[in-house]
Amino acid sequence: MRRIAVFTGTRAEYGLLYWLMKDIQAHPTLELQVIAAAMHLSPEFGHTWQAIVDDGFPVDAKVEMLLSSDSRVGIAKSMGLGTIGLADALDRLAPDTLVILGDRFEALSAAQTALVMNIPIVHLHGGELTEGAYDDAIRHAITKMASLHGVAAEPYRQRVIQMGERPERVLNIGALGLDHLTRSPRMSRQALAKSLDFSLHAPYLLVTYHPVTLAEEAPVESFQALLAALDRWPDHQVILTYPNADNGGRAIIPFLEAYAAQQPERTLAIPSLGFQRYFSAVAEAAAVVGNSSSGLIEVPSFGVPTVNIGQRQSGRLAANSVLHCTADVEAIHAALQQALSADFQTACRHIHNPYGQGQAAEKIVEALATQPLKTFKHFYDLPGRPE
Repeated sequence: MRRIAVFTGTRAEYGLLYWLMKDIQAHPTLELQVIAAAMHLSPEFGHTWQAIVDDGFPVDAKVEMLLSSDSRVGIAKSMGLGTIGLADALDRLAPDTLVILGDRFEALSAAQTALVMNIPIVHLHGGELTEGAYDDAIRHAITKMASLHGVAAEPYRQRVIQMGERPERVLNIGALGLDHLTRSPRMSRQALAKSLDFSLHAPYLLVTYHPVTLAEEAPVESFQALLAALDRWPDHQVILTYPNADNGGRAIIPFLEAYAAQQPERTLAIPSLGFQRYFSAVAEAAAVVGNSSSGLIEVPSFGVPTVNIGQRQSGRLAANSVLHCTADVEAIHAALQQALSADFQTACRHIHNPYGQGQAAEKIVEALATQPLKTFKHFYDLPGRPE
């Protein structure tokens, strides 16, 4: 039996990992270990570790690391706490490999701890670009610490190889979140409304806005511009999910809550939808608005328009259903006008998603069961590189 530890620090990342965790759990030669950390353990962000347990996964280690601060100093200190807690967790669990998805600061804590403890890392969603966030540098750093890679598209595979990773260790599996398209049951609009205790009686916009950690966009001002643009669409309801715990994320929450409180029949603010409600809400939405990676990766496969605001996702592959705009009122309003037009709504139903159509989990599980798990690796130079 190979012990496969899966690290998760946020609600969104767990939603992407769900089917991979189910397939590891069901595999005859793999043993699943779950490490939950950071936002999962915070009541402020919905205590989402409980959803992991409710889904049938034992949480083998909880790593408290998130300070009640989203300043640069607070985030850096949280990373240090994470390294300390993860060292104890990995020493106790002694996994044969650690699976890490993406690019967040808590993922970097997990990767650097595993690296010095000689635990092989399997990295998912490497090779991507998000030039408006320091996640971009974190993602590439984890790539260099990892020894096996599952990427979401061929251009990303080529980029990881360009970074010196051996081609046979870089697998183009597609985006993990798209496994929900074929494997997860969706709630009807009526069931979703009942679950949310919110009457979905009109077309609605599903909105998630995270702080931009490297670009010039100020989180509060940009979010206020988004809210002002939403005010121009009074006939559309709004579901607002909370931001993540990056620098400036907590500063957005009071504005989000106040906006919902002022118009409770039109707007719902919720810390976490969970992956089933989230994808069910996407399927029924008139458009998805904000700057979450999900708007670019998963949403196009539902035939739903995305309005991607600002620089956070700059550089990431995007389908033609994704409309990019700057973080100001007029630009957001113009993008919404196009997204909600009848012609664009129709066109989105026939969009090709560059991130695939699912079945990523089974490809990674096959690799976890059969590929050599090792930390040592040789740097791969591209053919024809001058000496």
